[in-house]
Amino acid sequence: MTDERQPRDFDARDEADKAAFLEQTWCDNCQQANLGMTDPVEYELKGIVFIEGRCRRCGQPVLTELTDDDF
Repeated sequence: MTDERQPRDFDARDEADKAAFLEQTWCDNCQQANLGMTDPVEYELKGIVFIEGRCRRCGQPVLTELTDDDF
């Protein structure tokens, strides 16, 4: 494991998975679920995979941590 972000290719995911990850989000700023995200960046950090982007409503950062159930 490394303490640095390891880039991953979000676009390599199938379309259904990408759509689900982009739509099923939680925004801490809006305090609301499923507002969606833009500008997704996928990476691995300390063995955990994340997809990070911006809330479609307010533009603040949103972060999705992928679990084994998501693969």
